Amino acid sequence: MEAVAKLINNPRTNNNSGSPRKARYVADMIRGLDIDKALAALKYTNRRNVTAVEQVLRSAIKNWEQKYEMDATESNLYVKEIFVDGGKTMRRFLPAPHGRAYRMRKRTNHITIKVASRNATPQNDNNA
Repeated sequence: MEAVAKLINNPRTNNNSGSPRKARYVADMIRGLDIDKALAALKYTNRRNVTAVEQVLRSAIKNWEQKYEMDATESNLYVKEIFVDGGKTMRRFLPAPHGRAYRMRKRTNHITIKVASRNATPQNDNNA
């Protein structure tokens, strides 16, 4: 029993502003935690991508509640998987000395979270 949520800021692109490397610090911090502990950890963390990760985590919890029509607090949910992938990179140029130009890369990322219940028992349909 699991549910998935992905961060989509712009319907045409799945890109979240910010470097994927910096977002992975936040993802590594909450991976495998119960949802209560994960939300508390995100609340008191001073990182730029915390709001985006918290938004996706809350969305995954709501997706789980709608999918299984149960309350998330009673189901002992935890963050089963969280991963941050690189998105599109916008390339800009900055003026540099002697008439040259330096390349500036504005990186983006994609955040995906899967939540699952620890109380779930595997369903085996091979009992016939």
